Amino acid sequence: MIRKIIVMGVSGCGKSSMGQKLAGHYGYPFFDGDDYHSDANVEKMRQGIPLTDEDRFGWLETLNGILKGNDTAVVACSSLKPIYRDILRNGVEDLAIVYLQGDFDTIWQRHQKRAGHYFNGKSMLESQFATLEEPIGEADVIAVDISQSLDEVFAQSVAALEAR
Repeated sequence: MIRKIIVMGVSGCGKSSMGQKLAGHYGYPFFDGDDYHSDANVEKMRQGIPLTDEDRFGWLETLNGILKGNDTAVVACSSLKPIYRDILRNGVEDLAIVYLQGDFDTIWQRHQKRAGHYFNGKSMLESQFATLEEPIGEADVIAVDISQSLDEVFAQSVAALEAR
């Protein structure tokens, strides 16, 4: 049985919304990775400066600790590269990753409707797409197309998780 879920994808793909829905459905605690960034990382993103691998490593270790420290959990985290996903997976059993997959135009349209988020600007989203190494062939990953409604993405995610 899947006891730990990471909801991944670029900023604006719906990680927090989907993570909260999945956590509610399964009765698992929800952890939004954005809440665990250092003040320095948040300030860089607020200024439109993309994070480096070095900026992300401590943050990913913190999220890995959350996954290991809870019997069940849903964590929303961009998880853009295989090395990031490997840090998150390290020592974590009963894990599945839901990849919210979408194209730049769809996600940029959603970004423009967000208010009060520190992630700043089109160039930051372009940087995330440039960094993204899609989890093709990773056995614990479920890819879900986000061009559909949130309810349809949720239903597909639950069906795929329960098929494991």
